[in-house]
Amino acid sequence: MTAQRSYRYYDFVMAAFVAVLLCSNFIGAAKQAVVTLPLVGEITFGAGVLFFPISYIFGDILTEVYGYGRDRRVVWAGFGALVFASVMAWVVIHLPPAKTDFMAAYQSHLEGVFGNAWRIAAGSMIAFWCGSFANSYVLAKMKIWTRGKWLWTRTIGSTLVGELVDSALFYCIAFYGIWATADVVKVTLFQYVLKTGWEVVMTPVTYKVVGFLKRAENEDYYDRGTDFNPFVLKN
Repeated sequence: MTAQRSYRYYDFVMAAFVAVLLCSNFIGAAKQAVVTLPLVGEITFGAGVLFFPISYIFGDILTEVYGYGRDRRVVWAGFGALVFASVMAWVVIHLPPAKTDFMAAYQSHLEGVFGNAWRIAAGSMIAFWCGSFANSYVLAKMKIWTRGKWLWTRTIGSTLVGELVDSALFYCIAFYGIWATADVVKVTLFQYVLKTGWEVVMTPVTYKVVGFLKRAENEDYYDRGTDFNPFVLKN
């Protein structure tokens, strides 16, 4: 393991990762949206899926440039942020509202959006934790196997694994029994396809960001000899 060193952009990438994670899980996760596609017809999906894949792109960038150990710290930072957000949502909902007409209506809206927040939070945390570590592990191993060549194979390959784990866990934990089972299955499948499709579309951007960071940070980390235990926080 290399000695500790500081980086110019690592903290910014971490902050962006956590921001995307929180917003995509709490703003859009509970909404079912519908689009009509040519030759396919009407498709139902969770609105948060439009933005959540960005967190996986950040995960790919972190592992590719800084290594699994430093991405592991970011995953735990995101996990902690999700825990805090879920606790805050529970406290805010359960605080007695002021006895006004406005607050009576506002309280019902809060409960409608965040009333099942414990399931969304549990699903988000479990799925995010498992999916992110699966994604990072696969990318780190593939980087060694490919000797650093063909970045697209490991960004897409790791996302196929990580998003499969994430999608399968999140919607089952968060919405099974709330949504119709058929909707859970449809949304889960479409989410998986859309998320992995995002990774393919964003590959040129990923290449540019990775190339920029490797040059700016003078780092291109290979996880040889890395302890992949997710509960160890050492780099």
